[in-house]
Amino acid sequence: MSVTAIDIESALREALQPLELEVRDDSHLHAGHAGAREGRHFWVRVVSERFTGTTRIARHRLVYHALDPLISRGIHALAIDARAPHEP
Repeated sequence: MSVTAIDIESALREALQPLELEVRDDSHLHAGHAGAREGRHFWVRVVSERFTGTTRIARHRLVYHALDPLISRGIHALAIDARAPHEP
């Protein structure tokens, strides 16, 4: 079963209670790329209080932890823009 942007959005909402969340499936931009056969390409922008006082690496770990059950279902690439509420 393939992963959808809705699946990602649901998992991130549950884990991070974001104030803002945008999930985009960019798979069509990678058509023909060898990795496209292994899964889909996504971009996420998430603004959450959980990121306040954390490093960029810690934020990415929180996102990956939230999506862990979905990764094996078909996430090949994930671009992450993770910010605390006070950040531009």
